[in-house]
Amino acid sequence: MPKLKIDNVEIEVAPGTSILQAAEMLGHEVPRFCFHDKLSVPANCRMCLVEVKPGPPKPQASCALSCADNMEVFTDSPMVKKARKGVMEMLLINHPLDCPICDQGGECDLQDQAVGFGFDRSRYYESKRAVKDKNLGPLIKTVMTRCIQCTRCVRFADEVAGTAELGMMNRGEESEIGTFIEKTITTELSGNLIDVCPVGALTSKPYAFQARPWELKKTETIDVHDAVGANIRVDARGNEVMRILPRLNEDVNEEWIDDRTRFAYDGLKRQRLDRPYIRDDKTGRLRPASWDEAFAAVTAKINKSKNVAAFAGPLADAESMVALKDLIGTNLECRTDGTQYDVSSRAGYLFNSTIAGIEEADAILLVGTNPRFEAAMVNARIHKTWRNRRTKIGVVGEQHNLTYPTTYIGSGPSSLEDLVKGKGAFADVLANAKKPIIIIGMGAFKRADGAAVQSLCRELAEKFNAGFNVLHTAASRVAALDIGFVSDKLNVEHMDVVYLLGVDDRETLDRIDPKAFVIYQGHHGDAGAMRADVILPGSAYTEKNGLYVNIEGRVQAAKQAVWAPGEAREDWKIIRALSGYLGRALPYDDLAQLRTRIVKQWSHFGQVDTIVPAEWKKFGGAGKVEAQPFTSPIDNFYITNVITRASLTMAKCAETAAENAARHLEAAE
Repeated sequence: MPKLKIDNVEIEVAPGTSILQAAEMLGHEVPRFCFHDKLSVPANCRMCLVEVKPGPPKPQASCALSCADNMEVFTDSPMVKKARKGVMEMLLINHPLDCPICDQGGECDLQDQAVGFGFDRSRYYESKRAVKDKNLGPLIKTVMTRCIQCTRCVRFADEVAGTAELGMMNRGEESEIGTFIEKTITTELSGNLIDVCPVGALTSKPYAFQARPWELKKTETIDVHDAVGANIRVDARGNEVMRILPRLNEDVNEEWIDDRTRFAYDGLKRQRLDRPYIRDDKTGRLRPASWDEAFAAVTAKINKSKNVAAFAGPLADAESMVALKDLIGTNLECRTDGTQYDVSSRAGYLFNSTIAGIEEADAILLVGTNPRFEAAMVNARIHKTWRNRRTKIGVVGEQHNLTYPTTYIGSGPSSLEDLVKGKGAFADVLANAKKPIIIIGMGAFKRADGAAVQSLCRELAEKFNAGFNVLHTAASRVAALDIGFVSDKLNVEHMDVVYLLGVDDRETLDRIDPKAFVIYQGHHGDAGAMRADVILPGSAYTEKNGLYVNIEGRVQAAKQAVWAPGEAREDWKIIRALSGYLGRALPYDDLAQLRTRIVKQWSHFGQVDTIVPAEWKKFGGAGKVEAQPFTSPIDNFYITNVITRASLTMAKCAETAAENAARHLEAAE
């Protein structure tokens, strides 16, 4: 353990710790541009210079210099101050005075460090150079003249996103960052380039000229576009969401989020349901109604019917599902995407190895999943594991470009049966691995023999002592399964009244009897609303407080950032009000009482941001598996739910992705 002095304060650090990191441990600020703790160290901006003794009589880059015994470091000496002023002066030689119109203004590292460590005048009188802006797609706005060549974007694209499409071109004054061949970037994590850029060279196109950071109210909450539960911050002005940024959570999403999470927020204000509607018997059309009218129509139908079913969609929060379960009682289902699997054991539907636990795996088997589309942050974690450990990864199902090399084993259940029997080269990989894991996607369960496939995967996990992990795509799914919002055999075709809580999946809508009375409670006028006889306008995830459980079984709390539009209300409040009209009022009047009721029956909901491990029990279904191959449940990353379908930004991204795919196919031919 090296011992050294930093600004006359003695410290002992772990071997390999850089001087910059050691100084931060003591609370001493060392400026930097190129250094980022999640990326490799290039040491090319030279802003983190410090004085080191013993050593040459010149400042040294603290990010690239490891601590050693008997070293003396000075982070604020006259030599260091002079060197940093010189470096800042050089960095600003070609930088334009764009601060008044730059979207990075107010949260720009270059601004902050120029004031804190720079020189108060310039001695440069030559012409400034200009660099042509690059077209990186519909999400990233470029002003490349501002670029200081820190290469953070290049390293992020290669090391985190796994798509090495950016690079440094030319030398000296002609140096610039681009894509070599003119093209848009294809990663689903491109929005993180905005976060890692320390200047205004890369900013958000949808957010351009919309607001300043000091105008925004910031709310820490949870993303619901997939089941990972990425930690996010919603920035709003008035009652409008202006942007969404990541929050640090090393166990879930680290400090990254995907483009769907970051940019789909414009869908929150389009095609919204802001008042109740009732379908007119004479015209067959939906007409605006009051809450009293809507509740009266629902009450009349439910009280007359003995066959009432309730379905919970992919964006529902735990409180609303519990309230709906308490109201309806039986005939409940949350697997609205047509998936079939056994839920008798919690271990049978959780990501038991945890997301952070992926980094410990020395062999990974992907079954019926495309994690790059289904859970981009899980895919980034797998890429990180491969990059750090060269973990061997096998695939059963469709082949996709997953940003890391894979071994293709087969397309269907027969390949799993061979692995259980110990056949094939990858069976040897699993047998020799110390911590293998299996990740099963919804593509393996979206079939009639889904429960049998689940049983086969369990046998495989037990044979090789591997972690069993289910990769859900719906944010509400694990919470719904935890509270028992499922039925073994639910014939929706025979139901007279169907209550849809944010359900827009065609797999469920197409099975409903055309004569059935349909109640749709949701926030967007999508497929479910078109089928409805009564519409009850609910709140989107940014407009309510709610609990969600991610794929690991981690309970997380979403916070309200803005108010719902018009007459829309929080989902659990709508169900509670309806229960009063039905004459069986639910025994809670506020959110605290409802959560107390939830925690009383399911105690793990009271342990927010904590994973309660599931007990391993036998699960899965009996019967033979079918020969048909597995297919991925998501073929378009950008269009997956009602919010993304309403988003113009996501529509542009989907169009660009289709053009890139067509161009790639044409080049391959």
